[in-house]
Amino acid sequence: MSTYLSQSWLIDRRHALRALGSLISLPLLECMVPLRAAESATVTPRRSAFIYLANGVHSLNYQITQPGRDYQFSRSLKPLERHREVITPISGLHHPGALSHHHNCISVWLTGGKLGPSDRNTISVDQKMAEITAQHTRYPSMEVAITQDSLAWTADGVRLPAMRRCSEIFASLFEEPKGGKTAQRRALRRKGSVLDANLAEVRQLEKKMGSEDKGRLGQYLTSVREAEIRTRRADAWLDTPLPTISAADRERTNRDIAATKAGDYFRTVYDLMVLAFQTDVTRVATFSLGGEGDAISIPEIGITESRHQLSHHGGDAGYMEKLTNYDTFAVEQFSYFLTRLSETKDLGGKPLLGSTMALFGSGMSYGHSHGNANLPTVFAGGSDLGLKHGSHLDFNQGHFGGYQLEKPSEHYSLCSRPANTDAHMSNLLLLMAQRMGVETDQFGDSNKVITM
Repeated sequence: MSTYLSQSWLIDRRHALRALGSLISLPLLECMVPLRAAESATVTPRRSAFIYLANGVHSLNYQITQPGRDYQFSRSLKPLERHREVITPISGLHHPGALSHHHNCISVWLTGGKLGPSDRNTISVDQKMAEITAQHTRYPSMEVAITQDSLAWTADGVRLPAMRRCSEIFASLFEEPKGGKTAQRRALRRKGSVLDANLAEVRQLEKKMGSEDKGRLGQYLTSVREAEIRTRRADAWLDTPLPTISAADRERTNRDIAATKAGDYFRTVYDLMVLAFQTDVTRVATFSLGGEGDAISIPEIGITESRHQLSHHGGDAGYMEKLTNYDTFAVEQFSYFLTRLSETKDLGGKPLLGSTMALFGSGMSYGHSHGNANLPTVFAGGSDLGLKHGSHLDFNQGHFGGYQLEKPSEHYSLCSRPANTDAHMSNLLLLMAQRMGVETDQFGDSNKVITM
C-alpha cells in the first residue's frame, strides 16, 4: 500500500485507527453451523454474568457476621434471603494489586491485575471465558455500563466498549443490521485483510525499531489480525437466522428508560441479559452499575446524591442511611435477576439459573476511606455446574478477633487491610473460569482455587 508509510519510520495513524476501529466496532463472531453440529445436543451451555457496584457499601449494615450455613442476612442483603439455597455471600477476599489504589479498583475487579503507573492490565475473566464460549454463540460477550466504561478487558489490556441504551442493546443482539445482510456483508468485506496488505512493509519497518517500539508494533499487529478474524466470523454469521423474540419479550426489553427510573433501567438490562442467555446469542455478560466517580442517583427512592457522594459520608447519619438504602436497592435488583433466571427456561427446557453463574460485588469495600479489602461479594447460581450454595463463605475467620460492627473504626480497618492475605479475589475468578470450561490452574494473582 503506497500511502501506508509517509516516512520510513512512521506508521500512518489514520491507517492504524481504521484497523483498530474495526476491532472495536465488531464483535468476535464464530461460524455457528459446523461448530454447533459438533456440539452434543445433551450438553447444557454454561453461562456467566458479572455485576459491579461502585464505591463499596455501607459495610456496617452489609456485613454478615456468622460463617457457615446458619448465618443471618444483614440489612442490605435481606432481599436475597429468598435465594438462600442458590447464593453464597463471601467475605474476606481482596485483590492484592488493588490495595491502596482507591477508585481504579474497578479496572482490575475481573482481571486480578496490578494498578500502577507502569502496570498494564491483563485479560478479564469474562473474556477468558469468551475464548471458550464464542465458538458456539453469535456474540462472544455482552458489555453494559450505566456510566463510564465496561468491566471487560482483552488479552492486550484494552478495555472493550460498553453499551448503555436498552433499545440499542436489543437492536445489537436481535435485529438485522441496517441496510440488510447484503450491505453488511459488503461493508465487512471492504475491511478485508488489513494485515496482509501491508505486512511486508511493516516487517521492514520492524528491523529498524528498538525493543520497546517492537513491543508496541506487536500489539498493533495482534489487533489487526484479531480485527481480520472478527470480520470473517461476522461475515459467516450473517447467514445464520436471528432468534425469534416474542412480543412480550420485545415489549419488555426493546425500550429506553429515563435516568430518573433507575430500578426500571436495572431490571430491563437484567431482562436483556436473561433473553440473551435464553436464546444463546451469548453466554457471557458484564453489567457495571456505574463507575466509581459517577454512579447515578436514585430519585425514585429519595436519593438525589450520587453514589460517590454518599460513600464519602464523613459519619453523617443521613448519608449513611441513604447509602444503605442504595445498597439494598441494588441488591433488590440483583435478586430480581436471580428470580428471572430461575423462572426462565433455556433452549433445553432447564432453568437458566442452574447453568448460569452470577457474581455481584465491588472492587472497593468502604468508600469513605477507599478500603479495598474484605470486598462485598455474592456468588450465585451454577448448580448444574457442580456448585453448592447456602453458606456464608468467610475467609476472615481464623485470622482476626471477630467482627466488631459496634466499633466502626475497628471494622473499617478490616476493610482497608486484609485479615487473610492469602484470600485473593482471583481464586474465585479461577473457580468460575474452570467451571466455564477454561483449562487453567492460574488466573490473575490466584494462589489456589476456591472450593465450593
